[in-house]
Amino acid sequence: AVSWISIYCDALQFFFSLQHNAKVAVLGASGGIGQPLSLLLKNSPLVSELSLYDIAHTPGVAADLSHIETRATVTGYMGADQLGAALKGCDVVVIPAGVPRKPGMTRDDLFNTNATIVATLADACARHCPQAMICIISNPVNSTIPITSEVMKKHGVYNPNSVFGVTTLDIVRANAFVSELKGLDPARVNVPVVGGHAGKTIIPLISQCTPKVEFPTNQLSALTGRIQEAGTEVVKAKAGAGSATLSMAYAGARFTFSLLDAMNGKEGVVECAFVRSEETECKYFSTPLLLGKNGIEKNLGLGKLSAFEEKLVAEAMDELKGSIKKGEDFVANMK
Repeated sequence: AVSWISIYCDALQFFFSLQHNAKVAVLGASGGIGQPLSLLLKNSPLVSELSLYDIAHTPGVAADLSHIETRATVTGYMGADQLGAALKGCDVVVIPAGVPRKPGMTRDDLFNTNATIVATLADACARHCPQAMICIISNPVNSTIPITSEVMKKHGVYNPNSVFGVTTLDIVRANAFVSELKGLDPARVNVPVVGGHAGKTIIPLISQCTPKVEFPTNQLSALTGRIQEAGTEVVKAKAGAGSATLSMAYAGARFTFSLLDAMNGKEGVVECAFVRSEETECKYFSTPLLLGKNGIEKNLGLGKLSAFEEKLVAEAMDELKGSIKKGEDFVANMK
């Protein structure tokens, strides 16, 4: 007779093999964010297949990463005619493709170039992996998420629970800056950041930080301003040589791992992201989200805001609505 123990062990082994078989695509894999992001994904036991796509240099990036002694198989795809093959069978697609900011540029200045790139890539996702989770890093996120959603709608495959604007870098920065000021272990600090992903639409909820922290008004204003303009801080420091690539790759990987954990059945996974939302008068808004097997399980909303934060939210609305409309209009006017 077969022992129940061995059947149980076999079942367990099968369960775990099922759990970690995720195919993840990175579109824009040769770029400043794409390369370190791909490295971090290759290093994760959550990823079994890594599909790398870009318009140039991808075979080299894939060859380089394929020599790393971790489980994920790596394949490089290059050029428009290989995009479909890169996306086939993907569970998660992460999109850092586009041009980076240079000194003096706002995220909005990137609009025309990156809007076209994101629309093209979203179109390919709609055709080749309509069920996949789509994680958009390409700026301006406040417009590229509406673009992605509208393109998916055109194909009749839009699922608001599986399209994410990755704002994790704002949370990562807030955690780093708060822990620096308070002398805390950054790994234990969590500041929710809501709103959007540009300038004053970035709203750190310091009042909801765990562990609880307090700052005098002038320090709170300065800290909030630094979190909102942290991207510009990096653009200036790199003096024309690019924007935040390494910290963005880290944040993009963190969000992807959280999503994969949740898709594997891990409970209580919460991340903020810019998504279709009913939480405010804006159609899209970033708030903490409970993630699950099918993407967003529950939008956890804004929670209790301080008077300072309420004012920040009110002040962000017009800019956010304008950016969202800009993205929607772009798709409406596409040939």
